[in-house]
Amino acid sequence: MPLTIGVPRETYTGEKRVATVPEVVEKLIKLGFAVSVEAGAGDAANCADDTYRAAGAEICTDAASLWAKADIVFKVRPPSLAEVALMKQGGALVGFVWPAQNLELMQALAARQATVLAIDCLPRMLSRAQKMDALTSMAGISGYRAVIEAANAFGRFFAGQITAAGKVPPAKVFIAGAGVAGLAAIGTAAGLGAIVRANDTRAEVADQVKSMGGEFVKVDYEEEGSGGGGYAKVMSEGFQAAQRAMYATQAREVDIIITTALIPGKPAPRLISAEMVKTMKPGSVIVDMAAEQGGNCELTEPGQAVVKHGVTIIGYTDLPSRLAKQSSTLYATNLLRLTEELCKAKDGNIDVNMEDDAIRGLTVIKNGEVTWPAPAPKLPAAPAPKPATAAVEKKPSGHGHGAGAPMAASSLAIIFGIGAALFWLVGAYAPASFLSHFTVFVLACFVGYMVIWNVTPSLHTPLMSVTNAISSIICIGALIQIAPPEMGGARPDGLIRWLAVVGIALTAINMFGGFAVTRRMLAMFRK
Repeated sequence: MPLTIGVPRETYTGEKRVATVPEVVEKLIKLGFAVSVEAGAGDAANCADDTYRAAGAEICTDAASLWAKADIVFKVRPPSLAEVALMKQGGALVGFVWPAQNLELMQALAARQATVLAIDCLPRMLSRAQKMDALTSMAGISGYRAVIEAANAFGRFFAGQITAAGKVPPAKVFIAGAGVAGLAAIGTAAGLGAIVRANDTRAEVADQVKSMGGEFVKVDYEEEGSGGGGYAKVMSEGFQAAQRAMYATQAREVDIIITTALIPGKPAPRLISAEMVKTMKPGSVIVDMAAEQGGNCELTEPGQAVVKHGVTIIGYTDLPSRLAKQSSTLYATNLLRLTEELCKAKDGNIDVNMEDDAIRGLTVIKNGEVTWPAPAPKLPAAPAPKPATAAVEKKPSGHGHGAGAPMAASSLAIIFGIGAALFWLVGAYAPASFLSHFTVFVLACFVGYMVIWNVTPSLHTPLMSVTNAISSIICIGALIQIAPPEMGGARPDGLIRWLAVVGIALTAINMFGGFAVTRRMLAMFRK
C-alpha cells in the first residue's frame, strides 16, 4: 500500500518556508505517494491551499490529524517535542535535525520507533549527493540575502557613480569565509558594483573568489585550513592571531563586512571584536550569518539588527526564510531527489538502504535505533599508477621519416627539384603577363601568411587579430588600386576604382568596429 507524505505548517517562530511546493507535489504523486498538507502550511511562501489541491494533495485542517495520518513527514526545522508526541509510531521524518545539538529530540524520536533522515547529515563530499544537498541550497540563498540586507542598511550606492551632483565612490565589501554562502555573497556584491574582498582559511578557494569577481586577501601565516566534508577546520592560535590582525585592517578600510564562518556542531568563532567595530567608519554595516550559533562578531545580537558605535550589526537567523518562495522551492526539490533515491521502484514505498553511503549518512535513527554518527563513507580508491613504458628507440630509415622526425635530406631535395622544374616550365612557356601576376600571387601568399599568423593577440582576441590582419591586407590592395600612377599605383578603370573605394570603406568599418567591440568586452572584466 502506498505511503502518505505529510507536510505540516512550520511552528518555529518567524519560519516562512514550507517543506514542499505544489510543483513538487505532482512529482511525489507520480512516484506513487499520497500527499497531505496542513492548511495554511505554504501561505507565507506564496503557496496557497488551492494550489496544493490542484496538484493532487489533500489538505488537513489541523496538525494533529496530519501527523497521525502521515507515514513520512517532510519538515524544514527540527520538530518540537510536542510535534514528536503527535507522530505516528514507527513513522519516518525527513528534514533538518542537527542531532549533535538536539540530543533530547533524538531520544524522543527513538522512543517513537521512528526512522529519521537528517538532511543536514548528508555526506557532501559524494558527488551523487549534490542533488540532495539542502545545506548548499540554503547557504546560497543566505549569502545572497545577506548582501541584500546589507544594501538595505547601507546608506549609499554599491556601485561608484559620477553625477552632476558629485562623485560617489564604490562600496567596499569584505566577506569572511568563502564557502557556498560566502561565494554567493561575493557574486551578489560584485554584481551590484561593489569592490569585494574575501578571505578563507582554505587556500584552494582563492581561485573561486577571483572567478566570482572578488579579491582574495591572504593571511600572512602558512597553515592548511581544509577540514572534512567541505568545511574549514579550527586553526592554530598563531594563525588566528595573524587572521585577527588582517581583519582589523579590513575593518578600518571597508564599508560592509559579511561573516560566514561556522563549523557544524561548534560555537561560531569570534572574528570581529568590539574594538574592530569601534574602528569602522560611521554608517558601516556588519551582517553576521553565524548569529544562530553565537555569531562571528562580539557585539551581534541573534535575531536582531542593532546599531553600536555607529555601525549597524545585523544578526538575523532567518535569512533563507526571508526568500521563502525561492528557498522552499529549492528545499522541496532536494527532498524530491532524496525520495527518488528511497523509492526507485516508484511504488509509493521507501527503502532505507544502509549499504548506500549517501542514505547511510543521512539516516540518524533507523526503526528506533540511533545510528548517528555514521561511519566515514567509502570513497573510491585512487587509480593505480600506470607502469612506466620504456621509450621505443626509433631507427632512422632511408626511405621515409617517422612522425615528428625531420625530413630526410634526399626527400627535401626531391621536393625542391620538382618545385624548381614547375617554376621553369611556367617561366619558359607562360606569357610574360601571367608570370608577373603569378609572382605577385606567390609573394602575396607568403607575406599574407607571415603577417596574419605572426599577429600577437595581446590586446584583443586571437579571432579579432586574424580578421584585422586580413582586413589590413585587403585595405592595402585597395589603396594600390586607387593610388595615382606616379605613386606606384595601377591604372584601373572606373569600376575597379570604385570597387576599391567600397572595399576600403568596408574594411575600415570592420577594423574599427572590431577594436570597439573588443574594448567593450575587456571593459566588462575591469573595475
